[in-house]
Amino acid sequence: MPAMLPAGAQTARPLNLVALGDSLTAGYRLPAEAAFPAVLERELKKKGHTVTVANAGVSGDTSTGGLDRVDWSVPDGTDGVILELGANDMLRGTDPAVTRKALDTIIARLKGRGIPVLLAGMRASANLGPDYVARFDAIYPDLAKQHGLVLYPFFLAGVAGERGLNLDDGLHPNPRGVEAIVAGILPTVESFLTRLGKPER
Repeated sequence: MPAMLPAGAQTARPLNLVALGDSLTAGYRLPAEAAFPAVLERELKKKGHTVTVANAGVSGDTSTGGLDRVDWSVPDGTDGVILELGANDMLRGTDPAVTRKALDTIIARLKGRGIPVLLAGMRASANLGPDYVARFDAIYPDLAKQHGLVLYPFFLAGVAGERGLNLDDGLHPNPRGVEAIVAGILPTVESFLTRLGKPER
């Protein structure tokens, strides 16, 4: 008779997450170990999760750019995707309908492959005007509701506009900013892991 494992012991492979995003995911001007995916993986492991977080961030990427590369950026064997795109669309003043369609298609394509998505929201700058802000900001909660996704409402919550948490360009988080982003999103990611249908601890 085979020996019984202690209660709670797992021999399953790690959960493989992919962070699909732009420079905020890629870690613009930061060492690899200070980028969002690496810091998130480290903090999840501290909490007892057996997980890898691959960095599929490309600086300057738009939602349409993410759609163009989603099939090869998210390999087979991926258990879940953290989708963080749209900031560059907003900075360029892209029609929110274009951003919405691209994100919707990315989500649908991943769902078609059986890969769950955690959607990380973005918010438009007030200087783009109230109509643009309303249309852009609605994209993320609308898509999360439509597709039944876990939503983190604003990826840069607590970091946007904070001089001490951003690089000198005022747009990209510095290492302290990334740590703050991870601290903010960590409970949502842990909730997401419970929906992946595999042991995550």
